[in-house]
Amino acid sequence: MKVCVFLSAADLDERYVRPAREFAEMLGKGGHTLVWGGSDTGLMKVVADGVRETGGRLAGVSVEFLRSWAREDAEEMAFAKDLAERKALLLAGSDAVVVMAGGLGTLDELTEILELRKHGLHTKPVVLLNAAGFYDGLILQLRRMEEEGFLPRSVDDLVFTTDQGAAALTYIEETTTLREEV
Repeated sequence: MKVCVFLSAADLDERYVRPAREFAEMLGKGGHTLVWGGSDTGLMKVVADGVRETGGRLAGVSVEFLRSWAREDAEEMAFAKDLAERKALLLAGSDAVVVMAGGLGTLDELTEILELRKHGLHTKPVVLLNAAGFYDGLILQLRRMEEEGFLPRSVDDLVFTTDQGAAALTYIEETTTLREEV
């Protein structure tokens, strides 16, 4: 399975690094491919290292203006002309999406993926890996949007939220298997 992970390229506190590393190691041990932004810095590097060290594959999609940050030993590395093309390539090249702690770019990626899912433009499972309660405020806002009629589908139908990497991986493996059987 090819799992797209949206996350920060910044160096972060251990409360975000540890769960990211644990999830990456489970992904690699499962023989899965990490599809990610391609950077060899910060949390992106942590996850890529964890997948690589435990037997998984790396498929990066970077952008031209970040070429110097790209990981050199990925099995696949593409360079998009801009961030919009990068998001489209990341989604197209994956079977599931996991969102970890990140900044504005990660928030942009998450909201676009949810908007596309809301409109039925993709049916891939989406997981919000809410390490250290990082996304608690966003989850509260999404619930409010649902309750006040701004979302035509329930939040739970759009995204599975957990703070446990094992639960995230189980969800995407089971959901992807169900999609393949249909």
